[in-house]
Amino acid sequence: MSNNCVVLYSGGMDSTVVLHYALDLFDKVTALTFDYGQRHLIELDSAERYIANLDNSKIQHINLNIKDIGQNLTSSALTNSSIDVPNVKDVLGDPQTVTYVPNRNMMFLSIAAAFAESQNASTVFYGAAQADDTSGYWDCTQSFRTLINDILSLNRRNIIKIEAPLIDLNKKQIIEMGLKYKVDFKMTHTCYHPNTYGKFKFMPRSCGVCSSCSARIAGFVNAGYIDPIEYSKQIPWQDFNCAPLY
Repeated sequence: MSNNCVVLYSGGMDSTVVLHYALDLFDKVTALTFDYGQRHLIELDSAERYIANLDNSKIQHINLNIKDIGQNLTSSALTNSSIDVPNVKDVLGDPQTVTYVPNRNMMFLSIAAAFAESQNASTVFYGAAQADDTSGYWDCTQSFRTLINDILSLNRRNIIKIEAPLIDLNKKQIIEMGLKYKVDFKMTHTCYHPNTYGKFKFMPRSCGVCSSCSARIAGFVNAGYIDPIEYSKQIPWQDFNCAPLY
């Protein structure tokens, strides 16, 4: 195997930290971004913009269009506009929130593993994190990763391994890891329900109340920093003694 890998890259905070992690370890990184008909299409622009600004010759960025599949997964609020994206308070204790997209990571990782095999790569990284498990995303768990690696190990010539370097980390630890790699957090997108554009013309305001925003805000509060992105609701960073990130 050559020293290259594949990263599932959404342009979000977690996958961006994973992208930098992979760049630190491998000579070539293929970042795969999926258009699966998601309502928060801004993440596609975010991914493309971040990689362009990074300007690193080690990265190959590929956008894959599978929206015909995603738009027919109508049970998820992320692909069905008739289902409201819930606030975090509405999904507390839910074992599988309505923002779960059926078998999304199974699909993404299967495609990424096929791509890795064709590229003679050894590893596929994805940004599953501790908060995803507690939010009800079973395809972000350690058990899921173990089982999918068991399946991939049946390959008789090229065994691809799925790695999730953030899977045991909370958001505070992920932010701290990102700072180590000089991640530009203001260029990352996390929100499931972004609103109108504000002072950052390249990025809409994040809602600040969906489960994804809430986990991000809590991470920055626990890390002691002000999140550099813009939110539609006012976040009382000063009440938590948060300092500017930059």
